[in-house]
Amino acid sequence: MSVLRRVLIIEGHPDPQARHLNHELADAYAQGATEAGHEVRRLSIARLEFPLLRSQKQWQDPQALPPALQPAQDDIAWCEHLVLFFPLWLGEMPALVKGFLEQVLRPGFAVEADGANSIGQKALKGRSARLVVTMGMPALIYRWYFRAHSLKSLERNVLGFVGFAPIEETLVGGTDQIDAKALAGWQAKMRRLGRSDGS
Repeated sequence: MSVLRRVLIIEGHPDPQARHLNHELADAYAQGATEAGHEVRRLSIARLEFPLLRSQKQWQDPQALPPALQPAQDDIAWCEHLVLFFPLWLGEMPALVKGFLEQVLRPGFAVEADGANSIGQKALKGRSARLVVTMGMPALIYRWYFRAHSLKSLERNVLGFVGFAPIEETLVGGTDQIDAKALAGWQAKMRRLGRSDGS
C-alpha cells in the first residue's frame, strides 16, 4: 500500500519569461504525484526577489531572511519529499538556485545549535529529496568523466548536511537532441516518479 506524502516541487530554472524543459518535466512530475494522491505544492525560484548573501553574519542572522522567502521556508518545513529541478550551467547549479539555498537553509531553520557538536544538529531530518538535472552533455559523461562533482556536493554538503535522506537523482542529458518522442518518454518517466517517490 502506498504512503501518501507532502511533496514540494521547486523549479530552479532562472528564466521567468519562457517555458523550458525543466518546466515540462516538473509539470509531468506534479501530475503523477497528484494522480497518486500525494499533496503537492510548487515553488518557482525565478519568480522570487531576494538578494545574495555577502557575509557569514548575514547567513547566521535568522531575522535577515528576506520576507519574500518566508513562504519558501514554510513550504520546506511542510514537505516530506522535496524535488528540485534545475539546468546544469558551467558544471554547477545556476547561481540563483545556490543563492536561494543559501538564504533559506539558515541556522535556526535548517541547522540547530548543539553545544556538544560544532557542526550542529540537522533540523530537516525525516525528509527525502530528488534532484532532476538537465544538461547539454550526455548524462553518462557528466556522471563518469566529470564524476558528477557538483551534484555530489549539493547532495552531501547542502541537502545532506541539513538532514535530507535519502537523496535520489535523475540526470537528463543531451537536451539539444530531445525531440517530441524523447520528451514524451521523459514526461512519462517523471509521471512514474511522481507517483512512486517517497511512497
